[in-house]
Amino acid sequence: MSLTLRPYQSGAIQGIYNYFHEATGNPLVVIPTAGGKSLVMATFVEGVLKAFPDQRILIVTHVRELIEQNYTELKKLWPQAPAGIYSAGLKQRDIHARILFAGIQSIHKRVYDVQQCDLVLIDEAHLIPRSSNTMYRRFLADLARLNPQMKVIGLTATPYRLDSGLLHEGDDAIFTDIAYEVSVRELIDQGYLSPLISKRMATQIDLTGVGTRGGEFIAKDLEAAVDKDSITQAAVDEIFSYGKDRKSWLIFCAGVDHAYHVRDAIRARGVTCETIVGDTPGAQREAIINDFKAGKIQCLTNANVLTTGFNAPGVDLLAMLRPTKSAGLYVQIVGRGCRLAPGKTDCLVLDFAGNIARHGPIDAVKPKRPKGGEDGVAPTKACPECDSIVHASVRTCPDCGHVFPPPELKIEAKASNLDVLTSGKSEWVPVTSVSYARHDKPGKPPSLRVDYWSGLTHHSEWICIEHQGYPRQKAASWWANRAQGLPLPRRVDEAIACSAKLRCPSEIAVRPSGRYTEVVEARFP
Repeated sequence: MSLTLRPYQSGAIQGIYNYFHEATGNPLVVIPTAGGKSLVMATFVEGVLKAFPDQRILIVTHVRELIEQNYTELKKLWPQAPAGIYSAGLKQRDIHARILFAGIQSIHKRVYDVQQCDLVLIDEAHLIPRSSNTMYRRFLADLARLNPQMKVIGLTATPYRLDSGLLHEGDDAIFTDIAYEVSVRELIDQGYLSPLISKRMATQIDLTGVGTRGGEFIAKDLEAAVDKDSITQAAVDEIFSYGKDRKSWLIFCAGVDHAYHVRDAIRARGVTCETIVGDTPGAQREAIINDFKAGKIQCLTNANVLTTGFNAPGVDLLAMLRPTKSAGLYVQIVGRGCRLAPGKTDCLVLDFAGNIARHGPIDAVKPKRPKGGEDGVAPTKACPECDSIVHASVRTCPDCGHVFPPPELKIEAKASNLDVLTSGKSEWVPVTSVSYARHDKPGKPPSLRVDYWSGLTHHSEWICIEHQGYPRQKAASWWANRAQGLPLPRRVDEAIACSAKLRCPSEIAVRPSGRYTEVVEARFP
């Protein structure tokens, strides 16, 4: 069966091949939730096995639904694929299949039954702990002893962990680099994901006294603070006031009891609602999810179970009653509303938990390096006309058109007139001159720093000429647009030496990216 890949899906597959052409590590592929990682994996696996029929490929994840989804996607693309499943939850143990889809819980002790393995793809790679004494790490280490040439590719929407930072940085990291990455903003702009809008809620959760352990709120303390009837009733009232025109509601709660209490409050107001928690029996869980997707159930509450592998495209209202300090969990939760569906124009995100203020807009999350100190708060504000939550630098509300008063000018606020990434807009600025310099970062190859000057203001980008894989690929595209036929140098110093021959753009498009600005496009005279 022929399935048409989207451009970024083709780019991801090419990015993997480019990476292995130049490097020998274990790369990551970063595609947002609902971006179609299953099809990317299926197409890549088909291509590898048809070119190299003796390869043995293992696709591992931790969620039963993802195992089944990934297997089904491959069989839909390639019905004759020599594929099988090894999962206790799915009651299948085809351990000798050439392409094996497996649950880590079922297979981690069966290394010597698996035997030859040339390539391992790990879906939801952010769930691999940094510690060496875990199921994933022991399993991969044992496979590597059997085949030292084995390659590992990770796929994820969030290439970082709360406790250890970016997956490809630091000691003991399994992954070595990012071979390909596409952002939520790009896929929304291109029409592949549903837009998200958010509202400030009158109901606020007081987290005073809630402790932190391992960088996250202590679950027991968190549920005690959140699961109060007055908060539940007020929050549900607000959900109803915003949700009257929304067809499919998904609510994330702070614990099992809390999920049931929210369910009861919603039922009491006449809306069909069910709950899924960790110990919901498999058959019952499947029936509830099928009814929810079919529209027979309008609302679904859950506690810690529908953040990964849950695919309900029709969700057009998502409520967060579960505060989290994990940027990855926040992105995974909000990503449940990103899928496209007939009749769905956007997904409304109701944040009672302060997660947007804590982490920033979903398309501008910059995970912090693990360290001590006070929690940072992302710069956001609420529109006084429609309560939409926007970045502090936005001048015009993207939802209702309200114009915010101009900010007080400060020396360090040079980007304060730029629209936030979540507004979908960048700003074109004229370029009066360009300068080039070598940038050195400990433990990394040097890069070419490019400063675009617009009067007294400048915007910078870093071109990774001496890196490998996807960064080198991006550097090649950047160079080709400016070098007028000159080959891409292998060294930064060589690039600086011939920088006078590079075309200078007349304008660049910039947009906010955390505390800085990102150069996203250039126009040449």
